[in-house]
Amino acid sequence: MHTPVSPSRTAELARPLPPEVVAALDVEAFWEHQAQAIDLARAGRSVVVATGTASGKSLCYQVPIAEAAAAPIRCGSALMVFPTKALAHDQLRSLTECCFPGVIAGTYDGDTGTEERAWVRRQANVVLTNPEMLHSGVLPHHDRWATFLSRLRYVVVDELHSFRGIFGSHLAHVLRRLRRLANRYGADPTFVFCSATIGEPGRLASALCGLPVEEVVEDGSPQGERLVAIWNPPALDEVTGARVSGNHETAGLVADLVGDGRRTMAFCRGRKATEVVAADVQRRLPARSRGRVKAYRGGYLAEERRELEEQLFAGRLDGIVATSALELGIDVGGLDAVVLNGFPGTIASFWQQAGRAGRDGQPSAAVLVAGNDQLDQWVAAHPGELVTRRPEPAVVNPANPFVADAHLRCAAQEMPLSHTDERYWPGLLDEVVLRLTQREELEVRPATRDRDPQAMYSGGGWPAHGVGLRVGAGGAVKLRTHEGEPVGTVELARACEQAHPGASYLHAGQSWRVVDLDLEGRTAIVEPDDGTTYTVARTDVDIRIVGRDARHRAGALDIGLGAVEVTQRVTGFQRKETMSGQSLGVESLDLPPSTLRTRAFWYVVPDEVLAAAGVDRTAVPGALHAAEHAAIGVLPLFAICDRWDVGGVSTPHQRELGAAAIVVYDGYEGGAGVAEMGFEAAGRHLAATLDVVSACPCVAGCPSCVQSPKCGNGNDPLDKTAAIALLRVLTTT
Repeated sequence: MHTPVSPSRTAELARPLPPEVVAALDVEAFWEHQAQAIDLARAGRSVVVATGTASGKSLCYQVPIAEAAAAPIRCGSALMVFPTKALAHDQLRSLTECCFPGVIAGTYDGDTGTEERAWVRRQANVVLTNPEMLHSGVLPHHDRWATFLSRLRYVVVDELHSFRGIFGSHLAHVLRRLRRLANRYGADPTFVFCSATIGEPGRLASALCGLPVEEVVEDGSPQGERLVAIWNPPALDEVTGARVSGNHETAGLVADLVGDGRRTMAFCRGRKATEVVAADVQRRLPARSRGRVKAYRGGYLAEERRELEEQLFAGRLDGIVATSALELGIDVGGLDAVVLNGFPGTIASFWQQAGRAGRDGQPSAAVLVAGNDQLDQWVAAHPGELVTRRPEPAVVNPANPFVADAHLRCAAQEMPLSHTDERYWPGLLDEVVLRLTQREELEVRPATRDRDPQAMYSGGGWPAHGVGLRVGAGGAVKLRTHEGEPVGTVELARACEQAHPGASYLHAGQSWRVVDLDLEGRTAIVEPDDGTTYTVARTDVDIRIVGRDARHRAGALDIGLGAVEVTQRVTGFQRKETMSGQSLGVESLDLPPSTLRTRAFWYVVPDEVLAAAGVDRTAVPGALHAAEHAAIGVLPLFAICDRWDVGGVSTPHQRELGAAAIVVYDGYEGGAGVAEMGFEAAGRHLAATLDVVSACPCVAGCPSCVQSPKCGNGNDPLDKTAAIALLRVLTTT
């Protein structure tokens, strides 16, 4: 498949820029999307720019910010929010190099020293930060930022596509709190969002800031010709579905491309695979070329990473094998090819990685080496979809009560809530204030002659400090070594499943084994492990549908959406060899049950549908279970999520529905919006599920179709044949 050459398209701004800003720009002409975005921002209209890599999105916000900072009477300030500290520091370097007159920029994050923080608050008119620091370091102390907030003209949110799910749901409230406080000091900022190409970027951006946001999605930058290819490793065993290792095939392709003089980058899903592939590439190359191919991943020392980056940017490397650490916001010129070791999960991420090559306009290639799971095999069976399929939308759920309650508590501490705040939380404010008041976390003061009723924070301390933006409402369990060194965190609701005694835990490329779990103290003790084995929890799951918000029918199929309560008990775990997947035995556990209140969508399968599919009573559990696994595996095609973000239950008789059903639920307390996207895409979702299962050449089911790496029942029972028959009826009725 080829994507053709696309010449650049330029445009003039609606009105000229100040001469001093033009003098600082090293730009002959703006591309169409840049001019469109700059004009919208300068007119005070919030905008999202979702164009390809190397399309100059940074100028879309740098130019309006520079113009505001150069204003002769009252210069405007700007706040720039990035998902990581590294990206903020990279953008600070870019702003500094531009030498825009009047721009005084500084980063404000966890690495900023006390004296430097004070300088930034007093002097900077452009502050670069991350969501966590804005949430807990700026907003609760807004009185220190009064001057900055009173002049706030622009809020930039970069890498919009990374703010999805529970993280994005939290950020939606942080940005509403920011707008509210800016308004207190007399400002009404314009938002500029920048994103890799995703579906419905305006919808996501508007959900995050609570304002109308206009889309700029037509890329005016020049594009070189690109070859897009998919390589499905050969099958080794048609019965089991086993294929040649993707690591082996990726290494071969990279070695061939580098040997042919093509500067190449390979993306791997994990750090271990990165090192394995890089070593294999080096073995395949002549001795004189081996030093010009390196691995790049997190976990290296800072000086090692800097040296590799310098070699890469200077063109002294012919090949680099990396994790997604080189996907976000990194500008590497001169690459000719990208090899992806496994589908990265979404069409949007595929293009983000593929776009690393050809950034200078030269012809390039992107080769996807398909992995063994359902999503990869679906893409391999539908190669044209990589080029023609619209990128998936990312989803957030600001209405999640567990997230909303936490942030309205923070907002009340920052400034008493009143009816006027309905503009920031429409349809949500009253019910949250009522809940918090009933829990005595807020105190309502009645109206007086001079003011409306107010809801005051009645607790102590800083509530923002107890709210993590990247975890659910239940909090987290901290994983530590025997010496107390922090290793990582897991959701409290998932702790029994992911951090039970004996569990294998992978973090930052290092394997650990859990030796003790203290749920009451919210800690787990881990010790280093060699990574030769991994574990899969064995669970009993019960699901109760507590409310139906929407439904629609497709023939005999009833599709529903609503609130559910999932009760899960981890009963044991299975240990497997990492390389072969072979079971090494099952161990029992005695752990308390956990309850998750979340959102789900479901397919009701009445008896007449089972009869029409020819699925007899004994085959029903295996048919439903196999269809459930495949459905979860392909769900990321329809929403930017990960299969680990959702769970599923299939049963021959669901109590509240009175029939057989497949229920797919959001894995976060209160839901993160994934269930709603699944419900909207239900018909297409089932069709893709059928494609995956029916196209797989294996006989009894394999990881490419109906087996799941996270199944709590050990992938038993599964009936691939009955699942195909059932899915065919479900997609044709």
